Amino acid sequence: MNPTPRLITVLSFGLTLTLSAATTPEAKPIGSSVFKWESLVVKPNANGERRDVANNPTPTFVVFESHITTLDPGKASHAPHTHNQEELIFLKEGDVEVHINGKTTRAGAGSVFFFASNDSHNVTNVGTGRATYWVVNFATARTADLTKHNQAPTLLSGVFDWTKMKPVKTATGERRGVFEGSTVTLENIEMHVTTLNPGQTPHAAHRHPDEEIIIIKEGALEVSINGKTERANAGSVLLYASNDLHGMRNAADTPTTYYVIRAVTTATPKAQAAAAAAK
Repeated sequence: MNPTPRLITVLSFGLTLTLSAATTPEAKPIGSSVFKWESLVVKPNANGERRDVANNPTPTFVVFESHITTLDPGKASHAPHTHNQEELIFLKEGDVEVHINGKTTRAGAGSVFFFASNDSHNVTNVGTGRATYWVVNFATARTADLTKHNQAPTLLSGVFDWTKMKPVKTATGERRGVFEGSTVTLENIEMHVTTLNPGQTPHAAHRHPDEEIIIIKEGALEVSINGKTERANAGSVLLYASNDLHGMRNAADTPTTYYVIRAVTTATPKAQAAAAAAK
């Protein structure tokens, strides 16, 4: 990781959020973490409310930033804007209109939005009730200087409608594939949705070099990280840092559904990443 601070500005609710790689007290590097929904502080604002999750460097991200936005009816996240870092949004509840480069698409709960680097975007609540969504911003070593990426990305900005994600039965529940590809700042990013039946685990505890983010849509998980186990309820966000031992089990009496994001950056251990991909 280049120790030179990399600053990326995100405009949100008329405020400026600075993403920085500098290891200041406000941006300490973090490893595997469980961000519990019930522990996130609710901050009212002019458009609704906000819950901050993280804004820190990780072993392979210059900055991993996440927050949860709630928009009142008729309110927008901000005016359409652009930024270098790439962004994912997961709609927890409500109906919204998604703007991408002048085109608008309506989407409902469960849907996922990907905003590629420097594509114009925003989200507006067009429903009668509140709209709440998780936001994940990635900054990598390429984010501050996009000219370092010479190949065309295979993953473009888009809206992935929940109703069009086909569930495929598995031995432990269901799986919905969403997307996989390269971007201008990520070597590869893969996203799917897993549903676990009560008491089931998706796999044995394991490690991998790429970092993984889990967002619990509904239900609850028993989460194990490096031998420590704790419960995470719906709304919680999990970060599994590179090569940390981790595992999960459905801790609810009903099916538990969660989003899975796995990302490979230029900082991901290459030899191990290739071995993992071959398995």
